[in-house]
Amino acid sequence: MIESKHRRLVLSALAVAALACGTARAQTKEVTFAHQDMLDPYRTVMESGELEKATGYKINWRMFGGGGDVIRAMASGDVQIGEVGSAGIAAAASQGQDIKLFWILDDIASAEALVARNGSGIKSVKDLAGKKVATPFVSTSHYQLMVDMRLEGVDPKSVEVMNLRPPEIAAAWGRGDIDAAFVWDPVLTKVKADGKVIVTSGDIGKKGFPTFDGIVVNAKWAADNEAFMVALVKALAKADADYREHPDKWGAGSANVKAVAKWTKADEGGVPAAMSLYRFPSLQEQASATWLGGGAAKALLDTANFLKEQGRVQDVKSSYAQYVTSTYVQKALGK
Repeated sequence: MIESKHRRLVLSALAVAALACGTARAQTKEVTFAHQDMLDPYRTVMESGELEKATGYKINWRMFGGGGDVIRAMASGDVQIGEVGSAGIAAAASQGQDIKLFWILDDIASAEALVARNGSGIKSVKDLAGKKVATPFVSTSHYQLMVDMRLEGVDPKSVEVMNLRPPEIAAAWGRGDIDAAFVWDPVLTKVKADGKVIVTSGDIGKKGFPTFDGIVVNAKWAADNEAFMVALVKALAKADADYREHPDKWGAGSANVKAVAKWTKADEGGVPAAMSLYRFPSLQEQASATWLGGGAAKALLDTANFLKEQGRVQDVKSSYAQYVTSTYVQKALGK
C-alpha cells in the first residue's frame, strides 16, 4: 500500500511537471508585433488571422505612433517584431541593437512628401528658411528632409524643424501651428487637402538617397522561431502579390481596402490612391542585390552617416550587412 501510494505521488508529480513544461512551450508560441500606420497590403493578413491559424502562434498586434517608439519597445523586450523606417533601423543598428531587417515592407517611392500649407509662401525647399516644418525625428521623412535641405543649400539652423509624430502633425496642421510637414499617409492626404507638394521621397531618392520601410526582428527570437519567420514571409509575399496582380480587388469599398483602413485608422476613401504611391517588392526582388542582397545595407550606412551628422547616433558601423538577412526570404523561395 505504501509503495503504491508512493508510486501514485511520483506519477502525479511527473504529470504536473509535464503539464508545466507543456505550458511553458505553449507560452513561447506568442509574439508581439509592432505596426504603424503605413498603408500596406499585409493588413489583410492581420485582419484574416490566417498567420495565427497557419502557425498556431498568438500574435499581439500593437500599433505605435512612430519608428522610434517601436525600436525602444523592441530594445526593452516588449516587442519581438516591428515595422520601422530605414532611418529608425539605421539608428538602432548603429547602437548595436540585436535586430535583423528581414523584409522590405515597401519602397517608399512617392509615398512620403514635403507639403507646404497654402498661403505659407513656400514654393521650394529653399523657401523653408524661417519656417516651421514638422516631421517625426529619426524617420525616413526626417532623413530626406534634412538631406534635401543640404542638397539645396538651405542652412538647417535657419529652419525650425519640429519633432512631431504623424497624429500630432495632423493636429498641428489643423490648428495652423506649422507651415509645412514631411510625412506619409494617412496624414499626407490630409495635409495635401490645403497644401502643395514641394518634393517627394521619390524625387530625393532619384538624387541618390532612397528610403524604405522595413520589418525587423529580434535576432535571437527569429533564430529560435524560424518556422514562424518563414510562414510570416510567405504571408507577406502572398498579400503583396495579390495587390500587384489583382488591382480589381483593391478598389474603393473592397474588403481589402476596408482592412487596410481599419488597421491603420486611415480614411477608407483615400487608401487606394495612397497605396499606389508605394512599391511592394516581390520575393525575388527582396532577395536581390537591390534590397536584402546588398542595397538595403548600403542605404542603412548612408542613413547612419546622416544620423551621426545630426547628432542622433554616436557611432557608425563600417558595414550594416550584419543587420540585414535574406535567410527567411530564401527559405520561403525554397532555396
